[in-house]
Amino acid sequence: MKKNTIKCLSGLCLLMAFQANAAWLEVTGKAPILESDSTARINALEDATYQAMLYSGADIASFNHIRPYLATEKEEYQFSGNSIRHVMVLKQQKKSGNMYVTARIDVYPSANSCHKNQYKKGILLGEFDLISPQHASMGSIYQIGDDFTSLLQRQIQRKSQSFVVSGVTQVPIRPGQPTVMTMLAEDNDAQYIVNGQITDLTSTLDQKFIKDDQVNRQFAATLQVLDGKTGDILFQNNYREIAEWPFAKTSQVDTKSARFWQSTYGQAVQRITRNMMLDLETALSCRTSLPEVINVHNNTVQINAGRIHGVNRGDQLQLWHSAGFIDPMGIARNRMVQTDITLTVERIYEKSTELSVDQANLANSIQPGDLLTKQIDR
Repeated sequence: MKKNTIKCLSGLCLLMAFQANAAWLEVTGKAPILESDSTARINALEDATYQAMLYSGADIASFNHIRPYLATEKEEYQFSGNSIRHVMVLKQQKKSGNMYVTARIDVYPSANSCHKNQYKKGILLGEFDLISPQHASMGSIYQIGDDFTSLLQRQIQRKSQSFVVSGVTQVPIRPGQPTVMTMLAEDNDAQYIVNGQITDLTSTLDQKFIKDDQVNRQFAATLQVLDGKTGDILFQNNYREIAEWPFAKTSQVDTKSARFWQSTYGQAVQRITRNMMLDLETALSCRTSLPEVINVHNNTVQINAGRIHGVNRGDQLQLWHSAGFIDPMGIARNRMVQTDITLTVERIYEKSTELSVDQANLANSIQPGDLLTKQIDR
C-alpha cells in the first residue's frame, strides 16, 4: 500500500487505502425506515455504494448495473467488469428512525470511462407538472412541481459526471412536434430535452394500536428524454416512493423549506431525483457529445461548448459536416459526414470556445451548424 488516509466530509467518513488506481473505502450510508428494516437496509447500502463511487471518481453510470444485486441480503458482494469490485457489510444499526449501514467498498475507477473521454452534454430541463392538482391539497403543496424541477436541476449540476443543465423552459415539451423540439433545443444549446410529470401524491393512513396513526404518502413521477437533434424519444421511465408524511393534515407546508426536504418524505423525493440522474448517466453517458459550430471568422471557429462542459486548452476536435435531408415520407433526417479537418482549442469561455483550424486551407468549408467530436488520446 502506498498511502493511508482518513477523510470526513459532511459527516461521511471514508477510510481509504490506495494501491495504483484502486481504493477501498469505508463508508456509512443512511436511509429512513418505513416499509421494513430490509428495505431500509437496501437503501442505506445503495447510499454507501453511491457515495463511494462519487467520491472516488468512479463511473456512476455503472451504479445501476449493481443495484439489483445489492437488494439480496448478504454480508459480501463480488462484482466483475464494474468500478465496484467488492462490497463487505461491516455493521448496521437502527437509530432515530433511520438505518445506518457501514460497508467496506473496493473501487477501481477506469481511466476510459465515457465521462472522462467526452465533454459534458447540455440538457434543457422542462418543468414537471402535476397531473392531478387535487392530490396536492393535503399540505397545499401545489408548487411541488416547480420545486421538484429545481431539485433535479441541482442534482444534475452538482452530481452528474456527463451533463450540465443548459436551461429550464416553461414551453410545453411535446414529442409529437419534433421540429419545434429541435428548435427549442438549438435555442438553448441543448443536446437533450428532459421533462416529466408528477403522477401521484395520494396518501394512506396506517392505523396504530399503541402509537399515533401514521400518514404515508406516495410520490410518483415519469421521466422522458428527447434527442435535441431529431426530437425522438430516447428514454422513458417511471419512479415511485412512499414515505411518512410527518406534517399535520391541515397545515400548509412550504416545499422550499429545509424542514420539508429534511423530512422523511422530502428525503424520498430527493432519492427519486438521484435515481433520475443515475438513469440519465446509464442511458446516455456513452453517447458522443456534439458541440456545434456557431461562428466562423477566417481561421477561427467558435463552438457552443466551454468551461462548464469540460473543454480544455489544447484539446483537438474533428469536424463533421451536418448533411440533413428529407426522406420520401417527408420526415427530416440527420446525417453527419466525417471530414479530414481537425481543430485545436485556443481560448475557452464559460459556455463557448474558440478553436483554430489545423488545415487553414480548408477553413472556408466550415459552416455554422457543423458538428465536432473530441479526439480521444490513445
